[in-house]
Amino acid sequence: MIDAAAPLVLKRHKPFALFWVMRVATTGAYFIQSVAIGWQIYDMTGSPLDLGLVGLVQFVPLVLLAVLVGQIIDRCDRRAVARVCQIVKAVCALALALGSAHGWLGRDQIFAILLVVGTARAFETPTLHALVPSLVPSRLLPRAVAASATANQTATICGPALGGLLYAFGPTVVYATCTAVFVAASVLASLLPRDDRPREKKPVTLANLFAGFSYIRHHPILLGAISLDLFVVMLGGVTALLPIYARDVLHTGPWGLGLLRSAPAVGALTMSVVLAHASIEQRAGRLMFATTAVFGLAIVVFALSTSLPLSIAMLAVYGATDAISVVIRMAMVQTRTPHDMLGRVMAVNSMCTGTSGTLGEFRSGVVAAAFGSVTAVVLGGLGALLVVALWVRLFPDLAHIKSVAPEHPDG
Repeated sequence: MIDAAAPLVLKRHKPFALFWVMRVATTGAYFIQSVAIGWQIYDMTGSPLDLGLVGLVQFVPLVLLAVLVGQIIDRCDRRAVARVCQIVKAVCALALALGSAHGWLGRDQIFAILLVVGTARAFETPTLHALVPSLVPSRLLPRAVAASATANQTATICGPALGGLLYAFGPTVVYATCTAVFVAASVLASLLPRDDRPREKKPVTLANLFAGFSYIRHHPILLGAISLDLFVVMLGGVTALLPIYARDVLHTGPWGLGLLRSAPAVGALTMSVVLAHASIEQRAGRLMFATTAVFGLAIVVFALSTSLPLSIAMLAVYGATDAISVVIRMAMVQTRTPHDMLGRVMAVNSMCTGTSGTLGEFRSGVVAAAFGSVTAVVLGGLGALLVVALWVRLFPDLAHIKSVAPEHPDG
């Protein structure tokens, strides 16, 4: 079903337009910073394991703070939470800039700063997802999810490429640029409308703290979709090893690394634009499984490629198929979760997706250190295919879902 007018309605909806620009800014700055950190760490140590540790130190806050994050999002002004996260990331980027300029920034200092960045992102990611339903009418929510994904992917394309180019002027320039962008994002977050709908008022108990986990556990469709993403991306992540592929396999420089980092987002952005125009109303579950299988195949081909154009093409397919899965999963979660529970459920979802990415980077770094980068990526792609096959059997109801929206009011 195609509705060409829907994206125009979203663009004219001022609160969502502000949110879209804010998400482009904060995500773009994060990826600009990530390219610089990856290249700087590899220059300092030449260690694949250290590239994996970049992901691990950002993974720890996602797990340790998940239940606290959900409570804060459901009890506080989500706009204010988003603003504070931008300010914290701006301070971290400034510290990276000053450390690079004055020569005191080393491996351990970078990891310490990344721990703080990971903490801010542990709050930021679920908060941004939980903000979307309050910015648009419910009938536009599935398309708003896809349009929000286009913001993320636009930034993921431009950020790494710009980061690679800016690195030619040195890491200080990169981090100073990120500082300014994070400050701008905090201002945009302040301009979003306040959500005055009722918030969680119950006393904090163990049951209340873990309500997000309980809700997902009792909804097999959500459990299947979230856990599928968790294990597939954990096994199939390739981002941490891209500096190795750029320098040692494809024999290119920082500009080539920027292109490789941007390629998944090119595919994801293209697919997200399509999904912002089109509703997935038939065979959504089967589409999720099929595209996830293609995701795994693209990883295997990328792993074996020694051609920069082929590698970029496979990463674009990797990103496009992942985008379909993300939009289906996020729309299912947001349309099947009550407003007063959304923060806690999104915190669990973000913990799982963040875990899959950051722990996946650590996994790939460890395996690459032991067996080589090509072997690490091939094994990851094959593992992703195995997970898809298992999940089709473990969650048969998910495969039969037609539309991302629930067929019954109770979901």
